Amino acid sequence: MVIDMHSHVWDYSRHFSAAAREQARRARGGQDLDLTVSYAAYRAGATQCDHSIVFGGKARLAGLWVEDDYVADYVKADPDRLTGFLSVDPTQPGWEYELRRGHQELGLGGIKLLPMYAGFFPNDTRLNPLWQYALRHGMPVVLHAGTTFVSQAPLECTLPRHVDDVARRHPELTLVLAHLAHPYEGECVAVIRKHAQVYADLSALHYRPFQLYHSLMLVQEYGVWHKVLFGSDYPFTTVDDSLDGLRRLNDMLRGTALPRLDSAQLEAVLQRDSLSVLGLRS
Repeated sequence: MVIDMHSHVWDYSRHFSAAAREQARRARGGQDLDLTVSYAAYRAGATQCDHSIVFGGKARLAGLWVEDDYVADYVKADPDRLTGFLSVDPTQPGWEYELRRGHQELGLGGIKLLPMYAGFFPNDTRLNPLWQYALRHGMPVVLHAGTTFVSQAPLECTLPRHVDDVARRHPELTLVLAHLAHPYEGECVAVIRKHAQVYADLSALHYRPFQLYHSLMLVQEYGVWHKVLFGSDYPFTTVDDSLDGLRRLNDMLRGTALPRLDSAQLEAVLQRDSLSVLGLRS
């Protein structure tokens, strides 16, 4: 079983501001990007995938705003294989209403936060009602962590150490640090090792294979393979390309004395039942 626990849905021209699209273009060396999402295109690149968690995102500072209704409508295309998460931007008025509505009216089962893109710290006391709501209703929370191309997004907000503070105050809360928090993988590993209900996903990393090798060697040496979940970060890459890239990581070590990643442990990550881990099914 392969579960993609990190997939996006949006209308690129509608949900990203012109400034955000220009920054994405600059980050790709001036190349135009087409990050349009369709479920048909997603499935074409996810032939090995059994189920997917999908979310949009809300971050006024960065120029991204995907209505939760849009995510819910996307999930209706294949509800047996899709689970939707809502998103809130706690810097904006009305976010607590959006939290309740996304969950209670739209049936979205988890929460996606973009601390760096929205410009807030996860341990800000303004988020106390969010953590309490998530705990009360058994909702996992995924937080973007790591690098960005958005110049106004403060890197300080994305550091895993702030999630450590949240987890210490709410030890039963299920949290996921996206992208192994690259390039802050060491801090990410320290946090997921410390807290029983804090995990990381390895989405959007396979196309930096040497960095990913080092990141997963940290995972291996600290003994936290069981705290890592598979995700693609579609549309930035696909499930099939991600699986292929991850399974070939050790290939680049041929002819060297570098230690190998445990292929059985890596395959266990790719086959992990993330829905059960996150409490989304029994």
